[in-house]
Amino acid sequence: MTKRLRALALAMCVLPATAWAQADAEALRQAKALFFDRQYAEARAAWQGILDEGGFRDAQAALYWIARCSESLGESERALAEYGRYLGARPTDRTLAEEAKTSRIALAVKLAKAGQPAQAKIARDALADQNRTVRYFAALQLASLGPEQGKPAVPVLQEILAKEKDEDLVERAKLALLRIDRNALPPAAPAPHPPRGRAAWVRIRIYEKGESKPNVAINLPVALADLVFKALPDEAIADLRKEGYDARSFWEALKKTGPAEILTIEGKDGERIQVWLE
Repeated sequence: MTKRLRALALAMCVLPATAWAQADAEALRQAKALFFDRQYAEARAAWQGILDEGGFRDAQAALYWIARCSESLGESERALAEYGRYLGARPTDRTLAEEAKTSRIALAVKLAKAGQPAQAKIARDALADQNRTVRYFAALQLASLGPEQGKPAVPVLQEILAKEKDEDLVERAKLALLRIDRNALPPAAPAPHPPRGRAAWVRIRIYEKGESKPNVAINLPVALADLVFKALPDEAIADLRKEGYDARSFWEALKKTGPAEILTIEGKDGERIQVWLE
């Protein structure tokens, strides 16, 4: 009799646990499906329900997905706070934690650009993160805020140039340094045998009416000009294409023409702008 009672008690414990496990799996499936169907408000409510239950194995991940939903809905301040809540729970999933940190940095910089400069502190603090991806992302994001707020990112950007081999990442770091402090860029090593006929500098001169000396003189190494040209936003490239110019092929062809005057512009008030390769 005792054995039968024990078996009955065990069955009563196991069956509810199995039922709960099935319920958990179905709730998770529905929450994920809603998110990937871009029904973000409904998905957020579903993930909040999972979090409120408290007994779900994935309750911690629910904090992350709630923030993702808010971010996808364009609710930046709410998402920023929710990512902070998730990270404050000390998540064990390294991948989600990394994504939460970079998303939080991007949101903070976005809000800083929108008139909340104090939010940039989140990105500045991330410059000391042990995760290299987070640290690099924070530096690149801070650089977009301009020289004053981007200055703390210089050491990390220089770290990228010194240690990384990924060409795209290195070029992005160079562009970021160019925005913050051109002098922070390491000097380019001269080519041992520079190709003959190839231009090395882009020269720009702006003259006021009647003046023989320019009041503005810009000398930009072709290597840096190339970097800037590659970083043209897609919108600018599209506008040039509408005017009949292929921005990418135009610059590549221009570099091969050798030293030459590119253009001279005469203003209505007598000012003159000259641009040439040398």
